[in-house]
Amino acid sequence: MPSIEATTRTDSGLASQLRVSLMRLSRRLRNERQPENPLSVAAISVLGTLRRNGECTIGQLAAHERVQPPSMTRTVNCLVEDGFVVRRASEHDGRQVLVDLSDKGAAVLAADRRRRDAWLTRRLHELTHEERDILRKAAPLIDRLATEE
Repeated sequence: MPSIEATTRTDSGLASQLRVSLMRLSRRLRNERQPENPLSVAAISVLGTLRRNGECTIGQLAAHERVQPPSMTRTVNCLVEDGFVVRRASEHDGRQVLVDLSDKGAAVLAADRRRRDAWLTRRLHELTHEERDILRKAAPLIDRLATEE
């Protein structure tokens, strides 16, 4: 079996190695969520989108999360019912409904992020200074891969 270094010498090998590594890290970070957090990963993602972008329409949320609007409507209805987000009519177009993060939603999101960040910080301290520097340089590139079309 070829070494990781040999496999990542080609773009397709690098793509495969990155995909596997990022999926493992993502899975591990999901496992580090608050045990008492009642929200699904999808619901937490919606709260994160609202935190980053501010209030959004259902359509905007669906586009950000790459789901269909009816699915997003169901998710938002549950989040509203449990007090994690609030809905209001748009001041500019009464037909549009805007969704925003509530104080409760912001608190749950912050606690969830703190727990996962603490786990990742502990793991990063296991790396050498040079390895952490490599990750500092790679993080914006990985973000660009994830966010650009």
